[in-house]
Formats: sequence, structure tokens, C-alpha cells
Amino acid sequence: MTPERRTTRLVMRQWTDADLEPFAALNADPEVMEHFPAPLTREASDALAARARAGLEANGWGLWAVEVDGRFAGFTGLARPAWDPSLVEVGWRLARWAWGHGYATEAARAALAVGFEEVGLTEIVSFTAVGNERSRAVMRRIGMTRDPADDFDYPTIPQGHPLRRSVLYRIRSSSWTRSGSGSTASGTAET
Repeated sequence: MTPERRTTRLVMRQWTDADLEPFAALNADPEVMEHFPAPLTREASDALAARARAGLEANGWGLWAVEVDGRFAGFTGLARPAWDPSLVEVGWRLARWAWGHGYATEAARAALAVGFEEVGLTEIVSFTAVGNERSRAVMRRIGMTRDPADDFDYPTIPQGHPLRRSVLYRIRSSSWTRSGSGSTASGTAET
């Protein structure tokens, strides 16, 4: 497996030093980080990029930097949450200029294809704060479903915090194959 993936409109690739400044800018944007406890400092943003880079080097899959027409747009990919490494989640975070074009859906589908077709995962999850309707819509568009019994309190967010309650969506490899979602891995876009 190589770390770079291409869809119809996107390049999902290894991180470069040139990504650090625009990544820090999107992680400092209050609107992008609305459903996180706080925007990230430059140091925390750089550390996240370093972990993503190391994961891609070690595994050939992980959190890819996403490019649109040669411009860094954010990330998408697969990761194991620190609080439950038995899970693999698909996630994304894009700069505001990249919202509303179907890029998150396109990239997430490509990440699911890697997880199911190359890595051989049997299930991939995604989760977010209850009020993050934009991300929840992406989860539904990529074929994930939610059972309210799976919702949980995010373990590192303090009790009483409005973002603590999280929703969890799932997709199993059998659903991926059966639904034909794998055919979208080449990057069929939704707008």
C-alpha cells in the first residue's frame, strides 16, 4: 500500500512541512473547531500533523493530508481513537473554503475503500458531538448508520460540557460491499 490516494477531485497524500501553516490556521478557526472543546494551538496542531505523518509511514494508511487543485484543504482518513484502540474511525477536518463542495464525502468514501478493501477491516465507525449536523450528514451520505444505544459521553471532555455527548455511526464491510458503496471509492462527488 502507498500512502497517496487520488479521487476524481482530490489528492490524499503524506503530510509535508508546507502543510503545517495552513493546518494550524484551520485548527485555530473557531468555526472549523466549533464542535471541539477549543481551537488548537500551533504546537498542538503541529503535533497532530506529526502523528498523522508517522501513522502513514508506519501503516500505509491513516490520516491523509487532502489537496484540492494543489491547495492544502485539511485531512481525512482512518485512525484508532486513543480512548478505544479496538475501534477504527473515519474522520475529516477541512478548511472553511472547502466546505459545501462534497470533498469530505468524497475523501471519506476513499478512506472507507482503503479500510475495507485494502486493510481488511470489518467495521469502521465515526463519531461527533450531537450538534455537529454537517459531519453527521457526511456520515449518512457515506452509508453509515446510527443506533442511539451506541451514543456515548466523550471520555476526555469534562462532565457537564455541552460537547461531551457524542453520537456514533457505523458501517460494516458487509454493508459496504452489499450497498455498492465501494464503487464510489474512485471519487464520485456529492455536492
